[in-house]
Amino acid sequence: METTAPSKLAALRQAMQQHGIAACLIPSADPHLSEYLPAHWEARAWLSGFTGSAGTLVVTADHAGLWTDSRYFAQAAQQLAGSGIDLMKQRVAHAPEHIEWLLQTLTSGQVLAVAGDSVSLATARNLERRLQAIDARLRTDLDLPGQIWPDRPSLPTAPVTEHPPRFATQPRGDKLARLRTAMRKLGATHHLVSSLDDIAWLTNLRGSDVECNPVFLAHLLVQAEGHATLFVGRGKFTDVLVQSLATDGVRMSDYATVTDALSELGANDRLLLDSSRVVVAVASAIGPNVPLIEAANPSTLFKARKTEPELDHIRDAMRRDGAALARAFRRLEERVNAGMRQTELDVDALLREERSAQPDFVGESFSTIAGYQANGALPHYRATPESHSTLKPQGLLLVDSGGQYLGGTTDITRVLTLGETTAEQRRDSTLVMKGMIALSRARFPKGASGPQLDALARAPLWASGMDYGHGTGHGVGYFLNVHEGPHGIRPPASGATLVPLEPGMITSIEPGLYKPGRHGIRHENLAVVVEADKTEFGEYYAFETLTLCPFDRRALEPGLLNPEERAWLDDYHATVRAALAPLLEDADLAWLERHCAPLA
Repeated sequence: METTAPSKLAALRQAMQQHGIAACLIPSADPHLSEYLPAHWEARAWLSGFTGSAGTLVVTADHAGLWTDSRYFAQAAQQLAGSGIDLMKQRVAHAPEHIEWLLQTLTSGQVLAVAGDSVSLATARNLERRLQAIDARLRTDLDLPGQIWPDRPSLPTAPVTEHPPRFATQPRGDKLARLRTAMRKLGATHHLVSSLDDIAWLTNLRGSDVECNPVFLAHLLVQAEGHATLFVGRGKFTDVLVQSLATDGVRMSDYATVTDALSELGANDRLLLDSSRVVVAVASAIGPNVPLIEAANPSTLFKARKTEPELDHIRDAMRRDGAALARAFRRLEERVNAGMRQTELDVDALLREERSAQPDFVGESFSTIAGYQANGALPHYRATPESHSTLKPQGLLLVDSGGQYLGGTTDITRVLTLGETTAEQRRDSTLVMKGMIALSRARFPKGASGPQLDALARAPLWASGMDYGHGTGHGVGYFLNVHEGPHGIRPPASGATLVPLEPGMITSIEPGLYKPGRHGIRHENLAVVVEADKTEFGEYYAFETLTLCPFDRRALEPGLLNPEERAWLDDYHATVRAALAPLLEDADLAWLERHCAPLA
């Protein structure tokens, strides 16, 4: 068959007609509801040509729409051109979200199809309930995109390895015992875990089935009294690792047999699962008489609260990562100043080269974003060999990058000054910095959640009538996913669960500002929640900044910073200088000293 988006849509519509389907929903999801997907489940990208990580495609007989958020508006508009698919902007005033659009479009008796391995049990229930209100129906037993995908990539087969005990810090037997204690408190005899980062953390195993995320495809079924079964591709494990797992009571079974195991549960078993993190295709195997205990995976909160040994490794990884960035940024600065031709692609290569030279480096934690001038206004921009900009000795370069180390995961954004800047650029950069400092300096009571703090980072921008369309902070894993729940710092949303920020939780702090066609600003550090004080009003927490790399102060307008903000920035740079100086020498050390000098 042809491989253009219109031809794929035509084939999908033909399959829909054969099965009596009025609308097909294609989300960005896999059987583990991951943010980033193995190629086997990138049906939305394959059909539409849109490669952003967030997006939902809806196809009917006479319309196709791709819903995505403001991070991807420009990218989606470009990639969808000529595809026959309309860009449908999410979270825009008076524009319907995809579910509302479907409810307005479908009529009585019509059927909506979505592949059961790409939709959670909770979402499917909600869809069914809302469709019933208009006398429409949901089918999850059809994978229509899969039926028309002739060269669909196979499942990944990369090996699984042990996270070295020195870095894992907690034996997997201890983690499983802690999980079982939580299961018993909830009255569960069994617990199904499908989220890949939870499984990797619980088992002290890592893989490479998902680009930049050290996880592997698996399901895990844990008995409160007995063994645990890991459903995974058997060829991914060495015999030595299989024996090591068996010693800790973890048995192996083929990836596809998880539904067989679930179907064997009976009325005397009580299964704990998170209905928002288990897909319908898996949950449908559970017998109707099996009592379900629906709650968040206990391991999600366990792994979010980093232990002191883990934090020690993370702090060391931050030092190594900061030294690599200093070397890369110094080399880039010298090349641009010397008139050498450098592109956004060269920035990516420099960062990879310097990080790769660091001890215990495994890979990138996400694809580097290096956006020069107007490209920086695209929050998830990515330079490609076919489309990229050449750097000039003027303006701003936004660099968002991260590394995976055996001892931690990093994520950092810096705005570099390549030459002369405008007053507008310096003002905008400083306003974003003011928001970052305000949140970094925050003290907040025990029980406070990210949405309660989000406004601190936006207030300086709001005062000037500006804002940004993404969240201010996301959780970060420990040599795991760079985006990790359950906590986050984002604007309040109706019906959303408020997850308290607790000591040990790591979050990014990354306010931004984006002016299409001109420039983009984002300053980002990672910080960990720490205990701060106890008063007559209760316990108070604060943030300890973990990221160690200077900000380019040439992008700032110091006169817009108040004395407390200037002091914070000078103190931060003094900390960076003390931490990184022992790892640098000669020109790199001189670069560090220059960029960490106090504000004039």
